[in-house]
Amino acid sequence: MRRMTRLMTLVLALAMLLTMTACGSSNTDTPNDASAAVSDIPGLEDGVFTVGMECAYAPYNWTQTDDSNGAVPISNVPGAYANGYDVMIAKKICEANGWELEIVSSAWDSLTPAVQSKTMDANIAGQSMTADRMAEVDMAGPYYYATIVCVTTKDSPYASATSIQDLAGGKCTAQSGTIWYDSCLPQIEGAELLAPADTAPAMIMSLQTGTVDFVCTDMPTAMGAVAKDDSLVILDFSGTEGDFQFATEEERAENVNIGISVLKGNTQLKEAIDSVLSTMTVDDFNALMDEAIAVQPEI
Repeated sequence: MRRMTRLMTLVLALAMLLTMTACGSSNTDTPNDASAAVSDIPGLEDGVFTVGMECAYAPYNWTQTDDSNGAVPISNVPGAYANGYDVMIAKKICEANGWELEIVSSAWDSLTPAVQSKTMDANIAGQSMTADRMAEVDMAGPYYYATIVCVTTKDSPYASATSIQDLAGGKCTAQSGTIWYDSCLPQIEGAELLAPADTAPAMIMSLQTGTVDFVCTDMPTAMGAVAKDDSLVILDFSGTEGDFQFATEEERAENVNIGISVLKGNTQLKEAIDSVLSTMTVDDFNALMDEAIAVQPEI
């Protein structure tokens, strides 16, 4: 009888041990599966999506001193926070994929090299999807469609311009390293093209101080500037014969479509980003941009 009791005790103990082992295996399998889903994407092994932007290019991105309106910390600038359209898009991508978002402030000319060197996983920085840029990086998107415009002051003799030809003789500039400076402004015959501005705020400042008569930029940047300074006016020639010209409509599209840069060949990350952007419509993009412009700080 005692032997039988001992035998039953051993059997029960063995059964409990097997049950606990099975439960333990189940608990460890779940995190491992989740980790595998992240590690499938190069650069996202730690689950952190590191994004580069200027943090000085409103309404796409800017720097502020607190986390109001959904701003997130800038990892390389202690005490500073990033916000804007680019941050809002980055947050949507992270929420959909279960990633943690890290924002890094970077100079415009350093953005592409940072992705190429894998310092950044991506740049969400208001970059046009040009052929030259896409030769250096892959680009997800578009995540916005931005027409090219000029901005001047309401009291300027150029405020009534109806074509780029009407801007002849004026002093002008745009941000460095952009299609606006390299390809658009040179099309204005007789215009005096000054040195490029390092940043979008510096470009707008050159207009506000009278250093230039007009600047060339994209519609969101122009809308953001006008929203904060009612002495400025947008000159939109799009859809007319007096607009800036491109060799083909395809070339025009690549210069107004705004995309997200990732490392060349990182198709998994590009597809993960595109899977989020593909659920959004043009109206969704415009509504989010309007939200960004509404909360942007003074230039």
